[in-house]
Amino acid sequence: MIELKNVSRHFGNTIAVDGVNLTIETGEVCVLVGSSGCGKSTTLRMINRLLPYSAGEILVDGEDITTMNPEQLRLNMGYVIQGTGLFPHWTVARNIAMVPTLLNWPRERINARVDELMTLLDLDPSAHANKYPQQLSGGQAQRVGVARALAADPNILLMDEPFGALDAITRENLQLEMLRIQKQVRKTTVFVTHDIDEALKLATRIAVMDQGRIIQHDTPENILRHPASDFVENLIGKQDRGLKLMSLRPVRDLMANHTEPRQSEPGEHVLREEDSVRLALSVMLWQDLRQVAVFNAQEQETGVITRERIIQEGV
Repeated sequence: MIELKNVSRHFGNTIAVDGVNLTIETGEVCVLVGSSGCGKSTTLRMINRLLPYSAGEILVDGEDITTMNPEQLRLNMGYVIQGTGLFPHWTVARNIAMVPTLLNWPRERINARVDELMTLLDLDPSAHANKYPQQLSGGQAQRVGVARALAADPNILLMDEPFGALDAITRENLQLEMLRIQKQVRKTTVFVTHDIDEALKLATRIAVMDQGRIIQHDTPENILRHPASDFVENLIGKQDRGLKLMSLRPVRDLMANHTEPRQSEPGEHVLREEDSVRLALSVMLWQDLRQVAVFNAQEQETGVITRERIIQEGV
């Protein structure tokens, strides 16, 4: 879907991006991660031609982006930034409808799409469609920003530190929303963050950048197990890599299955099949439990996970 071939970007005598080679497959979530000033946001902005590149080649679906009309290119790519970039004098509905309106969609189709996306992002259209951005919480405004990026159903979604200014609870909730939405819409996504935990949670593949170069491009698990350099190892954390690996593994991998489903009891400590093994261990240690029941999306018990099994096979 997206290919960067030996791409560089110079600002005067400063090299911001230095000979980057990167292939992002269709439907993949590629997270660019690294310290401030490493070139990750510059790399993202070159993909939709908000910044020109000094050397190299960028292809989208095999076509050189410099041969494309830049406005049309951007209309076909959703773009989400930190702070949302919403128009303050437009309602939520009008902000979301911006790109479909520019594409001359029929009004009925636009209205239906706005309602669909607001519902997808857990924003009640009847309660929020006619509000203005300043009437929203930070998390709600960021959801509107994501909805606007998805409005014209683009193939590619570019996200530049979209949750960086939010509090920890709101940020985690939106990360979970992104995972849920990605399962449904399967967009090719390039996501910039400086937070390695966010990268590990969201990415199909992670590109670690330092001083304008990609140091390692691999799956979250392989980066944790086999960091390519001291820089990568320090970025992911030397001491808690085992716990980070546990956060990538779902409970369903280690649970013992039950043949007779049952409903949970009031007050019972339970886990979901998709919860991480790290969460399961945390619950057991905090509640001093040897095992916890596991439930599926239909609220039926499907198994049990034990502390002993986690210690033996958690990573």
